[in-house]
Amino acid sequence: MSKVLFLSIPSHGHMNPTLGLAAELVRQGETITFFSAEEFRTAIEEIGAEFKCYKEDLNLFQKKSSGGLVAAFLQPEKFITDLLEQIQDIKFDYIVYSAAYPYANAIAQILKVPAVSSFAVFATLQELLPKHNLTEAPLPKSKGPMGMSPEVINQFKQVRQSLIEKYQIEIAEDMFKLLFNKGDLNIIYTSEYFIPNLKNYDDSYIFIGPPIYNKKYTVEFPFEELEGKKVIYISMGTIFSNYSAELNQLFFKSFKDFDGVVVMAAYQVDLSAYEIPANFIIRDYVPQLEILKYTTVAITHSGMNSIGDLLYNKIPFVAIPLGADQFYLANRAQELGATIVLDIHNLNAGILKDAVKEVLTNPDYLNNINKISDSFIQAGGYEKAADEIFKLKKEKGI
Repeated sequence: MSKVLFLSIPSHGHMNPTLGLAAELVRQGETITFFSAEEFRTAIEEIGAEFKCYKEDLNLFQKKSSGGLVAAFLQPEKFITDLLEQIQDIKFDYIVYSAAYPYANAIAQILKVPAVSSFAVFATLQELLPKHNLTEAPLPKSKGPMGMSPEVINQFKQVRQSLIEKYQIEIAEDMFKLLFNKGDLNIIYTSEYFIPNLKNYDDSYIFIGPPIYNKKYTVEFPFEELEGKKVIYISMGTIFSNYSAELNQLFFKSFKDFDGVVVMAAYQVDLSAYEIPANFIIRDYVPQLEILKYTTVAITHSGMNSIGDLLYNKIPFVAIPLGADQFYLANRAQELGATIVLDIHNLNAGILKDAVKEVLTNPDYLNNINKISDSFIQAGGYEKAADEIFKLKKEKGI
């Protein structure tokens, strides 16, 4: 079988889809070397892949990440040089990468191997940027897309030319395409039914449904406290979970008298300043797919993994998008009649509780969720992805 190089942005939103894909390929006999951060070592090794650690913090989307997007665009050595040094004695047959891994396509060209891209965001650059869906507010006129200054854009032109000359490769002139790296095969974790505009996707894209697989959870959770009770599940993701103290307080105020249990994921949130209601169970990380087996209704930021899990498992939910692609995803679910989207800047306990009641009591929401869920199931999942990868191998003579 083949040796495969996996590269992923080390955040849960990008890792979860690629871990499931890697697990399926390992199951079918592929040998995988998987680069990520130390945080994901155990999860990678548990699926039977070899773990290799990035030497720098490459999580572009965490505020604590050094340099962020500017460093990603202007310091390609962080994403190329160290990696090439660590794999210099290994010959790979093909590469699988997060579409948002900067210079991923450049690495595929340097290695001269076919590429498979994993899109944790299903929308294309053309769909997102014109609507400012990668930001939380319209950008100042002095800034370019995603807030980049003209100086940064000009510096990128020099960096790009230097890489082209050094490695004899092609790199797109538009720097933002570095976050939407296409491959020979491109995997989208939704269904064609959920896509609003299929004309933006050529024949290299396949739609496999949400990244559902048998995750191994090592976190302990008191599931016995959920048995036989109504459960509200609140998750605002791992990047935006610390969005504001006001939002967390709103959740506590809205549901302190809820006749059931509220499970709340609060990733790296300092809870010491809060008076937490007795009916709340709050954890830094929760086993989401297991929690959904008990969930009556959910409140979500509408990241791709979360919204996919909720729709697939037919859970009524209210969407409160906070940033990135979440507005795009939440609004699409609302267009299909599957949810209510709330504005974080115009939100109070009454609005939130009314929305939760509406999605629970109006059967239209669940009926529309069922349609989306059925389309997800029919999309084929990771087995379809693996089949398409093996077809690509055959076409490339691997």
